[in-house]
Amino acid sequence: MSGYDTIVLGMGGMGSAAAYHLAHRGQRVLGLDSHDIPNVMGSSHGVTRIIRLAYCEDPSYVPLLHRAFELWHDLEDKAQEQLLVTTGSLDIGPEGSMVFQGSLESCELHGLPYEALSGREINQRFPGYCMPEDLHAIHQPDGGFVLPERCIVAHVKGAIGAGAEIRGREQVIAWEPDGDGVRVRTDRDTYTARRLVVSAGAWASTLVPELAHAVQPERQVMGWFQPSSVEAFHPDRFPVFNLMAEEGRYYGLPIYGVPGLKVGRYHHLEEAIHPDTMDREPNQRDEETLRVLLRRYFPQADGPTMALKTCIFTNTTDEHFIIDLHPEAPQVVLATGFSGHGFKFCSVIGEVLADLAQNGSSSHDISLFRLDRFQDQITS
Repeated sequence: MSGYDTIVLGMGGMGSAAAYHLAHRGQRVLGLDSHDIPNVMGSSHGVTRIIRLAYCEDPSYVPLLHRAFELWHDLEDKAQEQLLVTTGSLDIGPEGSMVFQGSLESCELHGLPYEALSGREINQRFPGYCMPEDLHAIHQPDGGFVLPERCIVAHVKGAIGAGAEIRGREQVIAWEPDGDGVRVRTDRDTYTARRLVVSAGAWASTLVPELAHAVQPERQVMGWFQPSSVEAFHPDRFPVFNLMAEEGRYYGLPIYGVPGLKVGRYHHLEEAIHPDTMDREPNQRDEETLRVLLRRYFPQADGPTMALKTCIFTNTTDEHFIIDLHPEAPQVVLATGFSGHGFKFCSVIGEVLADLAQNGSSSHDISLFRLDRFQDQITS
């Protein structure tokens, strides 16, 4: 039996950041993950992940993003390596679409610098793009990407350096309240702590059954495709994009770390899964779903397949996060349902989770993420 101030379940993007912030506040921290640290089993891998300030999902995310950028740069300084690459971002769609209009509203509400571009202007400025004239974009210069595996390593190393104990390949069997604290049983030991943070991604409802009807894991596939001419797809010439088109909503990032333009389709084939039984081998249908985008909008990149990788979205019905205290055990902090757009926030969500574990509240506005909005979907 070992006692801690806080145990964090899940050492992916959110959990590793929470462990980092808690340890740097002088907390005795234990971080546990069933898999390797980092790993490719959940939602925190893929070489590059988009970060953008022009946030079409809801303008209230923008203050969190400002703080996320600050904390990513602070982590870079401490880790002494680049973790965030600035390319600018393009939020593209028909005028009036959620992606275009929502991004515009976020920029105007929060005073962000931006330009509105026509399809023709996009293509002239960024030759890797081939947008039709009826699509428009918000170009925001601060967007870019973070490096998920390196970010997790930096957070974990920083947490360990501040005194945290981090254990990979240790399966959590069960947890239970223990007075005002918690008891966690794994396949190796039993631990106690004053507080528990559950940041287990697609496995959240396995550890917290009350979440089973509030979140749904979904199979995703990312692809990397080799352009005929790579110059137009370098980070200094190719902004990250978020594209709403008649074929669906897609995202993409320039060549970095792995050969090829990286692209994905939000909600891919809409396959609800359990993370333990998901088909993790990409197939021809997965590839074709991504090439539909390339053929029409990025024909220069419709070349040989370099890589296809699966990952997982853990979706809520409104696609906003769940960050809250457990309704029946307030010593337990819940962080899940990041719905495919959460990784960019890991640095600040780690700070929020540390606040909740220490104080039961945070100075950050997280009202959008309250669990009780799913009251009718939560099982008891």
